[in-house]
Amino acid sequence: MRERANLMQKEKVLTSATLSFLVKEGSVLLGFKTSGIGRGFWNGYGGGIKKGETEIRAAVRELKEEVGITAAHLAKVAIADFHNTKSDGKTFTCRVHIYLVKEWSGEPSQTKEMLIPTWFNVDRLPEMIPADKVWLPYILKGEKIMIEASLGPFQKTLLGEVIIKPVNDFSSE
Repeated sequence: MRERANLMQKEKVLTSATLSFLVKEGSVLLGFKTSGIGRGFWNGYGGGIKKGETEIRAAVRELKEEVGITAAHLAKVAIADFHNTKSDGKTFTCRVHIYLVKEWSGEPSQTKEMLIPTWFNVDRLPEMIPADKVWLPYILKGEKIMIEASLGPFQKTLLGEVIIKPVNDFSSE
C-alpha cells in the first residue's frame, strides 16, 4: 500500500535545502512529514532554499512555516550531500545545511506538511529517513560533521554506507 502511494506521489527534486532540529533537555522535536522528501517519516523542519535566499534565512522561514516558531539562534552543525536515485533511475544530489535550535519563541504547532510535533529522547529516535538515524546522534552530541549518503526512491532506502567526517567549522564550504 505504501509503495502504491509512493508511485502516485511525484518525486521532488531539490538540490539545496535546510534542516533544523529543536532541542532541549536531552530531547529533539520531530514532526511527521506528510508530503515531499521524507514523506511518511519523522523528521526535523526544513525545505528548499529559494533563489536569492541565504541558508540561515531559509532555515528561519521553514521553521516558521512548518512548526510555527521563530528561531532566536541557529547553530550550524552539519552539511549533508544526499545522493538520491529516483524511481526512473535518474539521480540528483541535494546539499542540506543542518542546524540545531536551542532558543525560540512561540509554541511548536502542527501544520499541513508536518503533523504531531513530538519531543523524542535523543537516545530513542523514531522511524526516520534511514540515513538520518545514522548521522543525527552525532550532531545531538554536539559534533560538527560533513555527511554523504546515497538514498533510493523517495528516500525510503539507504544505498550503501553513510560517510561522516568531523569538521571544526564550515568556513571552506
